Parts: sequence; C-alpha cells; structure tokens
Amino acid sequence: MAFVSFVGRVLFASLFILSAYQEFSDFGVDGGPAAKYLGPKFKVLSNHVSSQTGLQLPEVQIKHLVVGAIALKGIGGLLFIFGSSLGAYLLLLHQAIATPILYDFYNYDVERKEYTQLFLKFTQNLALLGALLFFIGMKNSMPRRQIRRKAPKTKTV
Repeated sequence: MAFVSFVGRVLFASLFILSAYQEFSDFGVDGGPAAKYLGPKFKVLSNHVSSQTGLQLPEVQIKHLVVGAIALKGIGGLLFIFGSSLGAYLLLLHQAIATPILYDFYNYDVERKEYTQLFLKFTQNLALLGALLFFIGMKNSMPRRQIRRKAPKTKTV
C-alpha cells in the first residue's frame, strides 16, 4: 500500500513540478510567457480589489510573482512526493492564490466562450485544492507511531 501511495503522490506532484520546470525554462529576462499572461490578470484583480475595498495593492513586478509561483510549485511538489505536509501546504498556498487570479470566469458574461473555458479550469483547480486538503486531513488524522521499548530482561544469579 505504501508503494501505491508513493506512486500517487509522484503522479500528483508531477503536474506541479513539470509546470514549474516549463516556467523556469521559459523565464528569460522578463518572466517569459507566464508573466505576459499573468500581468493583465493581476492588473484586473488589483483594480477589482481597489474598487471594492478601497485598498490599493502594492506595486509588484510580475516576474517576481512568477518566481514565487515556480518556487512554490517546485519545492512543494518535491516535498509532497516524500509525503511532507509542508509540501502539501506550499502547493495549497499556490493553488489558493493562483486559481482565482488566473481563472477569473467571474469577469466574463455567461454567454461568452471564455467564461466556459475559464470556469472549467477553475473547477479543475478546485479539485486539486480539494485533493491537497484531503491529503493534509488524512496526514493529520493518522496516529503517529510510538516507539515501543523492550522490557528489560531480568538478571539471573
């Protein structure tokens, strides 16, 4: 059973690790295609937050956000493979931040084609988020092994 669990974690984490590797190899000087895609989405989010709450989000270079995403996915994926809860928390943090920014279906009209595509991607990422929460819940509910001490042998005279 432990082998099957390991293979499952490898397959799950490969999604994040391969994505981080692709973004890293395409990074370049300006952040690559990921930064070009994330830039307008982040601008829409910051405008939405400032119009709804009156708070201004700090100025952030998009390539720094991409570096953060690469780090969270890469390190989190590697730690997750070995069953670390920290890896699951890092991937959970990435999913919780990136999903509503990248898949902003709520900014589109229901009849538009983009709405359906973004909504499907959003729900897929929610499923990944749920799987990470399930892993964390199962990891925390299992009792830890206690080391049994052997009873001391009695000495005979």
